[in-house]
Amino acid sequence: MRVFLTGATGFIGSHIVTELLAAGHQVTGLARSDSGEQVLRAKGVDVVRGNLEDPASLLPGVARADAVIHTAFDHDFTHFAANCEKDRRVIEALGSALRGTHRPLLITSGVGLGDAGDGLPATEAVQNFSHPNPRIISEQAGNQLLEQGIDVRVMRLPQVHDTRKQGLLTAYIQLALEKGMVAYTGDGTNRFSACHVTDAARLYRLVLEHGEAGKRYHAVAEEGVAMHALAAAIATRLALPLTSLAVEQAQAHFGWFAMFVGMNLTASASWTQQQSGWLPEGPGLLADLQHLELSGA
Repeated sequence: MRVFLTGATGFIGSHIVTELLAAGHQVTGLARSDSGEQVLRAKGVDVVRGNLEDPASLLPGVARADAVIHTAFDHDFTHFAANCEKDRRVIEALGSALRGTHRPLLITSGVGLGDAGDGLPATEAVQNFSHPNPRIISEQAGNQLLEQGIDVRVMRLPQVHDTRKQGLLTAYIQLALEKGMVAYTGDGTNRFSACHVTDAARLYRLVLEHGEAGKRYHAVAEEGVAMHALAAAIATRLALPLTSLAVEQAQAHFGWFAMFVGMNLTASASWTQQQSGWLPEGPGLLADLQHLELSGA
């Protein structure tokens, strides 16, 4: 297939490029800059220049593709709600270009949308649109396209990691460096699900090749790693003190990250593994944190 990939120069997208090319697919990647275009062309990837602020700029990539994978997202979490709204507009634009065809559109969301609120790990069968995560509008946009007959599939991500980046924890680590301490709230028993980036990239390919319209897939290798264990691993690697804060102190210390630090983001991938044959193989989140690459280290 010829696949149009947004986010092709990003953390996850760059690994998806490698995965798709190795499987014999042709890739057209979205690039925002000259440097991004050079990186993609060096890999043998065709390029469409555009950006998320102008959804119409993405459409030339859709026009000559057999399938579309959308991973690009503005990760400025100080404007998270606005960036989720931007993602909705992009999904709608991509879908409009696929209307009347059988070409699949694989969009990206978060595992929190599968949380039924019963204290159990999130599952693929649940779409919880009352969840506080503003990313719900990405899946809502996907549902609207499904109703129009477009083959939309959803990839839900946990904390996707290697030794360089770790999802939300990347910002948490930067905050710890700025504050001179690694903090968590309460007893730190809330948990985060996780997946190594190479495993996540492989699942994108499998869902592209074998997935079904309207289905949601969880790129989850670890259902939940306790916040206290994550904080302890980071504190050891950064040689910083480990501190428990009262919940009431979270906003003052963490800022925008306060909404996440005490959240339970556990998730299951049992159905995904049964349907796709996907078996994660990469290192766990704690292992990558223990070997965290530090600037200047």
